[in-house]
Amino acid sequence: MSTNVYAVLRAAATGAALALLAACGNNAAARQTGAPEGQASTTAPVAANTPSSLVPAEPTWDSFHGQLNAQKYSPLTQITADNVAGLEKVWEFHTGDVSDGSGDTPATVWSATPIFANDTLYIGTPFYRLIALDPATGEQKWAFDTHTKKKALTQPVLKNRGVSYWAADKPVPGKACQKIVYMGTMDARLFALDADTGEKCPEFADNGVLDVNQWNDTHAKWPLSLLQPPTVVGDHLLLGWAGKDWAFEQAPPGTVFSINARTGKREWTFQALSDEMRKNSGTANVWTHMSADEELGLVYVPVSSPSPNFWGGNRQEKAPLATSTTALDLDTGEVVWSRQWVHHDIWDYDINAAPTLMDITVDGENIPALVQATKMGFLFVVNRKTGEDVWPIEERPVPAGDGSVAGEIYSPTQPFPTKPAPLLDQTRKPPVWKLADIVGGGQCSRLWDQLDYRGMYTPPTTKGEGAMAYPDSSGGVQWGGVAFDPASQTAIVNTSHIVQYVKLYEREAYEQADSGSGNESGFSPQTGAPYGMRLKVAMNWLGMPCWQPPFGELVALDMHTGEVKWRRPVGASQKYGFFMPEKWGSPTIGGPAVTAGGVVFIGASMDAKLRAFSLETGEQLWSDQAQAPAVANPSVYEYQGRQYVAFVAGGNTILKDQVGDQVVVYALPRE
Repeated sequence: MSTNVYAVLRAAATGAALALLAACGNNAAARQTGAPEGQASTTAPVAANTPSSLVPAEPTWDSFHGQLNAQKYSPLTQITADNVAGLEKVWEFHTGDVSDGSGDTPATVWSATPIFANDTLYIGTPFYRLIALDPATGEQKWAFDTHTKKKALTQPVLKNRGVSYWAADKPVPGKACQKIVYMGTMDARLFALDADTGEKCPEFADNGVLDVNQWNDTHAKWPLSLLQPPTVVGDHLLLGWAGKDWAFEQAPPGTVFSINARTGKREWTFQALSDEMRKNSGTANVWTHMSADEELGLVYVPVSSPSPNFWGGNRQEKAPLATSTTALDLDTGEVVWSRQWVHHDIWDYDINAAPTLMDITVDGENIPALVQATKMGFLFVVNRKTGEDVWPIEERPVPAGDGSVAGEIYSPTQPFPTKPAPLLDQTRKPPVWKLADIVGGGQCSRLWDQLDYRGMYTPPTTKGEGAMAYPDSSGGVQWGGVAFDPASQTAIVNTSHIVQYVKLYEREAYEQADSGSGNESGFSPQTGAPYGMRLKVAMNWLGMPCWQPPFGELVALDMHTGEVKWRRPVGASQKYGFFMPEKWGSPTIGGPAVTAGGVVFIGASMDAKLRAFSLETGEQLWSDQAQAPAVANPSVYEYQGRQYVAFVAGGNTILKDQVGDQVVVYALPRE
């Protein structure tokens, strides 16, 4: 079994500790400062140039990213940079739905943002149960079990990213299902439940259950797994789906379905690939959340790459909607504009995060903007009405192949943003980490000499050890995406720095070389294509990463100028109780939340800690230990005059083998 993407870092936490004990033990404990007295909750005023269509009049966190704009922003100000050090745990809840994969049940990956709506906190679990909790105490109000079989049908693990919420504009008194929560399953069923009672909604699809797989009619090699909750826009449910990466040349082609929120009836379907390309390829699906501007009537769709992921000889014609951000008319599904961020994607650089919508002032001009974070570590900034550049985006020459891969074509150029600057330097090989090289007896330096890397977009090869993949396919920026404070016009994003290397094998050679695959690494067949592939993390014999830290950072950007305000390592690599120095940082999964109190909240790191940072300076202000890495975005809500911050600590086996079932909620002490 090959080591997964981040396993090198948890191995480094023990390996380097044994090799260099002096570098260990930097356990960043929570500050033990006195707690301030509680105060009445207030909401910050909205910036003058921020339309009300983007920032709700009332604080809300009723969707995956807090709001449809994906800003992950709360206008609440009870918790501030001055008093956040006094946060205390007010309750926690354990679902019981957890597995480390050691038995018959696959491991769980839990990335469910807690949804606050209807005076209730709603969560979905990786065993596909939906639970409603009292937001002040954590007491269970009701729970619903979908009785989904615990089988990893399309993923190597059981996975859930939570639920969605809808409410009727004009509720009918006494009628059920005027407020609905929705949750999907890996076997492609969407459940609709009355938000008050947890009972299935009989008027939705087949007695409250929609079989989305009925529309899986091309290369149906797997079910259209509903791991990401629907994006709810008015009375529309926007559904994407997840599949099985790297497995097949031909696969189900990417689709987005608009479903009526009340009835489950399909309204329209968006297809990212042409009819011709659908015959030979597949995917280019939307497996993450979407964002929307209801005033413009647009939904913004982050589209992934076509299949197979690392060879494109079967899809030589252009596919302009693949690996793109595409704006669709909410009522019809018609394409209004689209920007492709990777041409002829052969690196699995899916657009993996909902674009963040924001209104920014650049050179004195108010601009309705959209910021698309990418796996490449780029932030593309465009006008969300038209798709036109805010700062120039340039087509620049990129490396061609070395002639070893038959049937492949290469795009001569790729889009590069001029502002903001890339979050990591892809122009050269990352420096070798001297400590890892010394411990490995020069192993890292030798590997660096053997890997082809001519900058960003160096193509896969069959030669030698292969081509360096940097950033790696799991992403310089992951699906947590960009948070935004509209008052200061500051964007916050966490980024991981991981080096992998990819090699293609002709079919017969692949069958001899295949020694299994892990989660986001190892051997994968790309069945039907002439080449299988292998993806490995660059590490020495002890499991230490070969590249120089930091391994992850939190970055703040001034969106007036596109310049970095501050950046700092975030988290610590850790295993068996050893913490690496925080100046080395940690890779992260999951994104930040930002508040009008000037605080950035984030979990996401290997050390399973929850943290708060100053929005203004980046200083760490608070931390606490969770059961497992909190790989879900946090949520911020107010209930009965008190502000709360909620985390789900469920873990992800890509990051480390520590999993959990904890919902944990914090607030300031009462007076």
